[in-house]
Amino acid sequence: MTIEIYLPLALAAAVALSTRWIISRCAPGTAARVLTAAAVVAAAASTWSLLLLALTMLDDVPPLSALDNHPHIELPEPVPGLIALFAGIGLLGAVVRLFRDRRHRGQLINELRRVGEPQDGMVIADWSKPIAVAIPGRPGHLLVTSGMLRLLDADERRVLFAHEQAHLDHNHYILAGAAAAAAALNPMLIPVRNAVAYLLERQADEDAAAVVGDRDLAAHAVARAALAMTTGPAALSISGSAAVQRVRELRQPIPVPQHQRLLGPVVVAAGIVVASTAATLEFVELARAWL
Repeated sequence: MTIEIYLPLALAAAVALSTRWIISRCAPGTAARVLTAAAVVAAAASTWSLLLLALTMLDDVPPLSALDNHPHIELPEPVPGLIALFAGIGLLGAVVRLFRDRRHRGQLINELRRVGEPQDGMVIADWSKPIAVAIPGRPGHLLVTSGMLRLLDADERRVLFAHEQAHLDHNHYILAGAAAAAAALNPMLIPVRNAVAYLLERQADEDAAAVVGDRDLAAHAVARAALAMTTGPAALSISGSAAVQRVRELRQPIPVPQHQRLLGPVVVAAGIVVASTAATLEFVELARAWL
């Protein structure tokens, strides 16, 4: 098998590298969707490549192995057996990581749903620990603790509620979950997962600032909430990652999007699809030769 089988594995790194060029220069929501789509394509293609490489070990099992010493039949040897073995191990590791990620996220969401029955789309938990989180569901709801409510004044609470509601309105849990799944399948995509988490927080920040009509107020509320929420379900909460950078962005005027920078991950994803298709066709020809 030729280089096409390995390209999806290598190009996943290019998707990860593209995050640094777009994370603060594009509209957060659009950038999050594009990066998530590119990551899903890269993860699916790289996993498919591992599967195809692992399947080449089939020539070492009966009845194909019996033909190795046949005087008139010579089976093609697609890749060295050691590469196929490592691909099989890598594929198994990817499946295990994906299972653990899905189980962890599912358990976390179920635990948060059991905190209480929402009233008017919100659950207020009498906990001293300051927590605010959007709980996905049909419908979703907000979970806010009394510790968080005591921490913020009335205007800052408006920012908090608008921020968390934005997560529900934009179905951010789907994008965050897809990016996390892609990173579980291919660890080279972990920077993309982190970038998507940050961009989703940024979109919710911008939505909250638009609702209250005051970017400085939104920045102050985000700073106070993020400072208080040093632990907890940060993947779903207002704290998120890079809170200092989020506050800095809110202190500035609304940025002018540079959507042309999104062409990078789009082009890379297209290249991955082409390479994966070529590798699949090559494997089909190999299977025909075996059969």
